[in-house]
Amino acid sequence: MGVLESFEPVLRFLPEIPRPERKLSLTERLVWTAVVLILYLIMSQVPLYGIPWQLEGLESLQLIRIITASKRGTLMELGIGPLVTSGLIWQLLVGSRLIELDLTSPRGRALFTGLEKLFAIIFMVIEALAFIVGGYYGPLTVEQGTLIFIQLIIATFLVLMMDEMLQKGWGLGSGVSLFIAANVSQQIFWQLFSPIMVADELPLGVIPATAVAISQGIFAGEWSKINYILFRSGFPSLIGFITMIGLFILLLYLENVQIEIPIGVSKYGGMRTKIPLKFLYVSNIPIILVSALLADLHIFSQILWTRLSGNDDLISSLFTTYIANYNTTGQRFVPVKGTLVYYLSPPSGIKGVFTDPVQALVYSLFLIGFSVLFSIVWIETSGMDPWSQAKQLTEAGLYIPGFRRAPRVIASILSKYIPTLAILSGLIVALIAVISDIVGVLGTGIGILLLVGILIQYQSLIAQERALEMYPLLRRLAGV
Repeated sequence: MGVLESFEPVLRFLPEIPRPERKLSLTERLVWTAVVLILYLIMSQVPLYGIPWQLEGLESLQLIRIITASKRGTLMELGIGPLVTSGLIWQLLVGSRLIELDLTSPRGRALFTGLEKLFAIIFMVIEALAFIVGGYYGPLTVEQGTLIFIQLIIATFLVLMMDEMLQKGWGLGSGVSLFIAANVSQQIFWQLFSPIMVADELPLGVIPATAVAISQGIFAGEWSKINYILFRSGFPSLIGFITMIGLFILLLYLENVQIEIPIGVSKYGGMRTKIPLKFLYVSNIPIILVSALLADLHIFSQILWTRLSGNDDLISSLFTTYIANYNTTGQRFVPVKGTLVYYLSPPSGIKGVFTDPVQALVYSLFLIGFSVLFSIVWIETSGMDPWSQAKQLTEAGLYIPGFRRAPRVIASILSKYIPTLAILSGLIVALIAVISDIVGVLGTGIGILLLVGILIQYQSLIAQERALEMYPLLRRLAGV
């Protein structure tokens, strides 16, 4: 391992959650999972102390908030961002063989986990400093900056420990999945039921807004409000609510569509079974990567604008004019038409598509093109390509009946399906995200994509744990 081994002395000093001394029951794990979830929700409501709240803040970027399960101005400002960044980087490095690490050995797995944790802490410090030094909270004194930095580090480190706690067997799933699902669900609930009055003199939530619009139509004769609530721009609408339900149903269907390939198992006398290849083969990974790329661009441009706006030098003018020139509208910063960030921002509803079709086209092509590209790159670097899958099947004693038992043969058969499924998967999730952004789906299209995938994952996990508890023989066969 060479260079990687030099990290081992450092990794020994990192805090670690011990595994439970016995396998916890499903009920106990659900309780611990609920405790972690409640703690996350509490931290996402506790505001950071020391921020000058009297100043207008930057708009909380929805893309990055969903992926990182973060919330603007609270202890969950960084959310799971450092964990996700570190995990993706190390999975790509190891999966692409740029770094040789044997994940089949206990030492290799321990080193991989430790490196993920170490780099998550490094990214935690870098992101916290970037938010403070970059002026994300406005002008701060040294004391204020230090206080906010300490809060961000402690809160994000707790998130890291809670994620490790769940994965070590105290709870179910991972903290990353749990916090993303909670964040999206919280957002949908707020957009459905929020009673806060907004600029259009209707409640923010779709359900109270619809009730108010109907009552005004009946008692005050303002029937235009009912038509308005269907497509209102900038706020949750009825069409967004209806589309969200349709999207849930569509994704539940697509998640269960799969291609089954018959295989034989050598160790059980050639017993026949099938391995499923999901239609959404790479799941939500491509759209997560594209969203992270867009979010980084937006955050960089916003921080750059706060530092360079108002300067008269040529470099400052070029940046603020062509990259990060924002107009203030209330407490939001909206990119100016004609800038790069403007064309890489989602159109403001159906009305925005007709107002500026060029922006909608550029944004859609960027999202779809990079999603397909990341799908292809991901299967090649994460071990999901036909050759890697064929090698794993052969090593596990599996073969395709009627064909020679060689990895090359299995890879040639899988090559008929996997590349096509990868491209279709990236294309479909990107199209869903684009259409959802245009229609104004509650929770955003990317949020619904993530939520459905995570809920299906938890449903399968709970069903598996129940089966293992009910059937001891199955537990012994599974080696648990």
